[in-house]
Amino acid sequence: MKFNNIVSALLMVCLAFTACKENTQTTETPVQHAETEAIENSENDLIDDNGDPIIIGKQVRATLEKEPYNRWFEESYKQHPLDTATMTSIKENLAQTDITVFMGTWCEDSQREVPAFFKALDVAGIDASTINLITVSEDKLAPADLLEGRNVEYVPTIIFEKEGKELGRIVEYSIFSIEQDMAKILNGEEYKHPYAE
Repeated sequence: MKFNNIVSALLMVCLAFTACKENTQTTETPVQHAETEAIENSENDLIDDNGDPIIIGKQVRATLEKEPYNRWFEESYKQHPLDTATMTSIKENLAQTDITVFMGTWCEDSQREVPAFFKALDVAGIDASTINLITVSEDKLAPADLLEGRNVEYVPTIIFEKEGKELGRIVEYSIFSIEQDMAKILNGEEYKHPYAE
């Protein structure tokens, strides 16, 4: 009986760490990105299901707009139906808000939501360099100081803060639309992400 409880507990822990998909392979080829401050991935670099490097650490948007990530970034950016009226209405609030995006280049939800998020910011005239963009491994790992106290379990997680206080977060996918979810958070309306208790 104790053995079954241990096995059940281990399975629950494994499931808790696997949002999006997980299938990591390794390669001997090191990954270099001039714009990133990525951490070392032990002896080998991580590769996703498409054979693309999984980058980890502080990033800039321009990294996602370059090969190999631009394939999904450009497609998702183009496909997102933009709610211009909502973005215009929250433009001023957005400009006064600190935003941190945790994402995985390996994660299909991140590949869909993060380009849509940047498209919405572009319409509002928000400079992408003001966004704190952090990429994580499939195990949700990044340099400790980037994740400390952030409670990131699923990606993407987009956190909105003002004067050091969290206003709200979008987790894994938007409830209404990326624009309407942002508006609810910034306008102080009731908003719960899918995993909120």
